Amino acid sequence: MHQYRSEIYLCQQTTPFWKIHLQKQYLDFLRDLLKDQSYVALAYMTGILPVKKYGVHSALNMFREYSMTDQKMFEEYTGFTETEVQALCRQYDMDFEETNSWYDGYRLRTYQHIYNPKSVVEAMSCHHFSNYWTATETYEALKIYMDMDYDGLRGDIVRMLGGGHVKVNTRSFQNDMRNFKTKDDVLTLLIHLGYLGYDAETGEAFIPNKEIIGEFENAMSVGGWSEIMRVLKQSETLLEDTLACREQLVAGALDRVHTEVASILTYNDENSLGCAIGLAYYSARKDYRLIRGLPTGRGFADVVFLPLPHAKKPALIVELKYDKSADTAIRQIKEKRYTQALECYSGKILLVGINYEKDKENKQHSCVIERHSL
Repeated sequence: MHQYRSEIYLCQQTTPFWKIHLQKQYLDFLRDLLKDQSYVALAYMTGILPVKKYGVHSALNMFREYSMTDQKMFEEYTGFTETEVQALCRQYDMDFEETNSWYDGYRLRTYQHIYNPKSVVEAMSCHHFSNYWTATETYEALKIYMDMDYDGLRGDIVRMLGGGHVKVNTRSFQNDMRNFKTKDDVLTLLIHLGYLGYDAETGEAFIPNKEIIGEFENAMSVGGWSEIMRVLKQSETLLEDTLACREQLVAGALDRVHTEVASILTYNDENSLGCAIGLAYYSARKDYRLIRGLPTGRGFADVVFLPLPHAKKPALIVELKYDKSADTAIRQIKEKRYTQALECYSGKILLVGINYEKDKENKQHSCVIERHSL
């Protein structure tokens, strides 16, 4: 007798049951239905999260899993690649650098630039750069996870808002949206939901682009993050003072930023200072691409603000010092010729040296700004 074999497709397998015992029954049903059955030629299952774990093992261990933390050979199909986006920008006469700042940032092992496909399609079709994420998600969903009371979670979010990367253990996550044991579980969920990028080589999470930063800002604006919102609102004035070389005003503004974030972000090295600086200059992302640790040939520039094509503003090279001096920071920029990293940029450059002195009671920050042209 001829035996027919079936191909089975399950879309959005994410469990429909909230009660734990019903979740287990549902997964047991799927396992009995699919595992080692002669009538199954192929089973293909999709979902927002990987298959639910109980303990350290997947409940459906007969599947090969591909997720936002490990795409394996399907990296280039996770989103649009850089080559594809460049072609679309030429076809629709859209600026590639602007597209990059809005929708790039998902960094995989082989493909370092993966773009949000839906948002790119919307931007090209509408011929307008904007936040298209809210068409399918609301910031309330993000805020629920941001406000969870896990030690270190708020500090990690602030570091990422400042352009930093944070270490995250993705292996402990049980692949559900209700049960969390550590901040790493929350961050791993945000990676799977697309709110965070993930660098598998370094094991670090980060906020990938301008579109997602906007979602974090929306989530913070409705309460619970008042000190950070004050910093963001003051960032426009800080940028204006920097561009006008008002060194004392810049130093004073950075002192106020430190006061606001001191309970969340500890200044213990130049890296944490860099995160605070990235947060302080939050509004600059409208006109600049923020690059932390830019390779220069003779070292790494701490923070570089590279103007986007539409912006008629100078580039900023910011060097940070901890318990030294702002003059030392400026001297390092010159001696290591950091400006050579911007040879492709033909315009004015501001060299910004910032120092933080931990033992000073007042005016802990100092700033020196110099104009430079290539």
